[in-house]
Amino acid sequence: MNIVSYLVKRFLRFDKEQPFIFLSALLAFSGIALGVMVLIIAMALMNGFDNEFKKKLTVMNYPLTIQPKFFGSVDKTLVESLEKQFPNLAFSPYINSSVLSRHESMMEGGYIFGVDFAREAKVNSIVARGLKKHVPQGFEVMVGKMLIEEYALAQDEKLTYIFTQMEPGGLAVTPKIKRFRAVSMFDSGLSAYDKGFTYTSLDSLQRILNIPPNLYDGMHIYSPNPEEDIHKVAAVLPDSVSIRGWWEDNGNFFAALKMEKMSLFIVLMLIILIAAINIISSLLMTVMNRRSEIALRISLGASKQEVKKIFLILGIVIGILGIATGALLGFIGIWILGTFDIISLPADVYPTSTLPLDLKVSDFFSIISGAFVIVLLSAWYPAKKASEVDVLTVLRNE
Repeated sequence: MNIVSYLVKRFLRFDKEQPFIFLSALLAFSGIALGVMVLIIAMALMNGFDNEFKKKLTVMNYPLTIQPKFFGSVDKTLVESLEKQFPNLAFSPYINSSVLSRHESMMEGGYIFGVDFAREAKVNSIVARGLKKHVPQGFEVMVGKMLIEEYALAQDEKLTYIFTQMEPGGLAVTPKIKRFRAVSMFDSGLSAYDKGFTYTSLDSLQRILNIPPNLYDGMHIYSPNPEEDIHKVAAVLPDSVSIRGWWEDNGNFFAALKMEKMSLFIVLMLIILIAAINIISSLLMTVMNRRSEIALRISLGASKQEVKKIFLILGIVIGILGIATGALLGFIGIWILGTFDIISLPADVYPTSTLPLDLKVSDFFSIISGAFVIVLLSAWYPAKKASEVDVLTVLRNE
């Protein structure tokens, strides 16, 4: 083992007679370090942006939603019953309708929600922030920032809402039309929701749609662990209603993000694979350059397994040094990008100006494991060729 470690250290030194072998090993080290660093930062960025999207979608889609089935209903009794059984959750019954909002010559489609703002503030943090200045009452609405900018609405200016429900008017039926005063604003950072969602008081929308005060179209639920609580709540619900999680409405979106993350991982892992080719070439050149020395040591009693071990360890040392350096550089890069405002993000989309970064432990170990396997496979072939040196032929010719 002392001979093995001695020769490994010797072969790692710079050789003035064969400088290209050392340069090839240095390129392999640099390539592996660069690949690991880029992979760590890329995975942290992907996870960070995934988390930001989840936060946005969780709020505006709500963690859990209870809706009536074909002939069911969500009523006041159900709300009170669930609040008693699950005091750790927040419940907000709502009424909604698809509408067209109109201001002067401009129109935009969307949904209007009638909510109890005291309850809704506990469920939706975006709405809670919008209520700090004014709480809509009566026929007043809270509208999204993008809609205000599109319509150039002033404070307390009125919007006309055209409902999809019809009402009789003379010899024909006409859609219900009602004007609301825009008194407050919410900003979710997602333009589709800011344009399409409007909030008003529960009683005002019940009056417009002729819905009894104890009946609702559904109920939004806030839960810190919706994947677990959905089963607990579903177990006590009557057969007339159903419950859905926010992830069930956005499954395709997050499946696409997961596929994108996997594709990026595979593509960037190719950087390490390309760098590993330099390990192969460096070790093969070392084997060719040291053939006579290898043959001599085998003839003096060194086993082929020891020779194989020398070059295997040599390749692994180069690879592990590259992996360790890349991991260190990756963590430094994550710290720099997360601490300093190097890349500015649009303030209307993200709550922070710095990049969102989140490196999962599983991703880190996947990167390290994948890189080590590539290094191990790259070192195995040259080590095998070194152990197969024909001693008699080499000693006779060289």
